[in-house]
Amino acid sequence: MKFLSRKATCNSHGQDSSYFLGWQEYEKNAYDEITNPSGIIQMGLAENQLSFDLLESWMANNPDAAGFKRNGQSIFRELALFQDYHGLPEFKNALVQFMSQIRGNKVTFDPSKLVLTAGATSASETLIFCLANPGEAFLLPTPYYPGFDRDLKWRTEVEIVPIHCSSSNNFIVTKSALEDAYQRAHKRNLKVKGVVITNPSNPLGTTSTRQELDLLLDFVQDKNIHLISDEIYSGTHFNSSPNKFISVAQVLKDRNLDDNSELSKRVHILYSLSKDLGLPGFRVGALYSNDDTVVSAATKMSSFGLISSQTQYLLSCMLSDQKFTTHYIVENQKRLKNRYDIIVSGLRNAGIGVLPSDAGLFCYVDMRHLLSSNTFEAEMELWKKILYQVKLNISPGAACHCTEPGWFRVCFANMSEDTLSLALQRIKDFVDSTKRGDETRGASGSSRYSSRSVMSLTKKWVLRLSSNGHEPER
Repeated sequence: MKFLSRKATCNSHGQDSSYFLGWQEYEKNAYDEITNPSGIIQMGLAENQLSFDLLESWMANNPDAAGFKRNGQSIFRELALFQDYHGLPEFKNALVQFMSQIRGNKVTFDPSKLVLTAGATSASETLIFCLANPGEAFLLPTPYYPGFDRDLKWRTEVEIVPIHCSSSNNFIVTKSALEDAYQRAHKRNLKVKGVVITNPSNPLGTTSTRQELDLLLDFVQDKNIHLISDEIYSGTHFNSSPNKFISVAQVLKDRNLDDNSELSKRVHILYSLSKDLGLPGFRVGALYSNDDTVVSAATKMSSFGLISSQTQYLLSCMLSDQKFTTHYIVENQKRLKNRYDIIVSGLRNAGIGVLPSDAGLFCYVDMRHLLSSNTFEAEMELWKKILYQVKLNISPGAACHCTEPGWFRVCFANMSEDTLSLALQRIKDFVDSTKRGDETRGASGSSRYSSRSVMSLTKKWVLRLSSNGHEPER
């Protein structure tokens, strides 16, 4: 060990988190309808597999793109040779056009301010390298994506200070929570360099309101720090009202701030095609910034993780086809909404509540009534039962730094509808057996909640959310 670097031997990657441990257990005993029907069903992976047929149909109808041809002539040699790390101009043009389309064409993006990276993980880390030095800090609302402990911290050596949010207001960021996090950072002698949000939220599946975004912009302006908006789920919003998703770019535009304003230069957007197009294996990520120095530095850093020229060419053809992208965006959102309704209905049938959401490939599930006690130890105990007995891999709230035990992120778009139905049946059987066990032991006196109170709690919880201005579960 003494011959290796500190980075090679440190334990700060986050690989020992229950978020990653669940994946490892799944890989040992993966569910398969034919060969392993009693295996673990993967509900901890946020992949979008609902619209592959649309992509495959486009590929079949556009063989030149897939065959690396232009006007019937092979461009294989052209793509096989070294490419400048700025990226193919036609791909960058197509990508910013797609980003605008997802946002209802209410904002436009300049391709010269876009930096291409091998996935959103690379984009996140690259941006942190550009904005902060080791030992400086970023504020993140909880619960947040468990991978940020790796993406933002591991190699950059920055610190994450949580902005504690509560289920009492659907985990909305408040001014007091922002100030509290900022003060806690200063008590630790940490220089705060910015705030990082995911919009739509991972793991909540909710979209930021204009009021929240205004609050965040006012906060970073007052503190003279950065705002990073991770918008990799922007195309997954499935709310019935058109263009409900609001990008931070739109709020800046509505404030009549030009790209050269001080605030605009401190607001940065992360994007990827892993979620909206369901192409995580293609490793397509990007960061967008109005700060020329950030763009220049990030472009140089991107040479450590480039997108292949073949991938860029194929996707430039696909995203330039506006008839296809228009149909894809609408149809994909319909399928996500249908899948969301199925899982919410199934969980409700099992007596389990879900945080109302309108985006993403997952939902945030309330299992507090199934805990043996209101502790994170009890949450881990429940998680292990669900993983090893129920054979479902879901992500516990503790892995997302949630401050309240009993919440879990459950993914629904990475499997067939039949597999989802089986998963819902398994969870219902587990809840029913838990109730029967409680009743056998005289649950009315010893259990935290009786079977009747489970449904009562769920009903009260939904009504409370409605009174906070959010739609009840559908």
